[in-house]
Amino acid sequence: MTDWLLGLVPIYGGWLLAVGTFLSCLALPIPASILMLAAGGFAAAGDLTLAGSAGAALAGAVAGDQAGYFAGRFGGAGMIDRLGAKAAPVARARDLLARKGGVAVFLSRWLVSALGPYVNVAAGAAGQGWARFTAWGVAGEAVWVGLYVGVGWSVAGNLAAASSMAVDVLGFLAAGAVGLGALWWLVSVLRAERAELRG
Repeated sequence: MTDWLLGLVPIYGGWLLAVGTFLSCLALPIPASILMLAAGGFAAAGDLTLAGSAGAALAGAVAGDQAGYFAGRFGGAGMIDRLGAKAAPVARARDLLARKGGVAVFLSRWLVSALGPYVNVAAGAAGQGWARFTAWGVAGEAVWVGLYVGVGWSVAGNLAAASSMAVDVLGFLAAGAVGLGALWWLVSVLRAERAELRG
């Protein structure tokens, strides 16, 4: 399916990117990141425009986020109850939202994107403010789109290199986030132990 979709990128361009990112933000298995890499490469070759490709991908992603948010807002609690054990990703997303709020929305757009669609539903179900959700979501989607379309454009036509570079960049960022999280945890444990010794 991916090869077939890639062949459609220079033909349908922005429309395909908008639909692809929209559907991927609803947790459908669409290779939106690969489509954006390809669109960046086609933009570098002059077959598509860089701004048009990025704009279409961003519009689709934001629309998908909004659809998930409003699904959660108007039916989230009942839907989560009906899903039961299958709602585990939504429960994790809800926990992440409770701890991190808007930052969780931002990071789930690009760094931990597998949770993104579930964070959308959880944010709506939890009653997170629409303006706050939208602001953090648009910022995160801009990073996601900018990273993938930009990498595709920078390596112009070498999709394997673009994919590898994007994975390396995201891996580096994820490792940095894990390192910072571990440091925060260590400092918290040391402070707790120090407080116990004083008390």
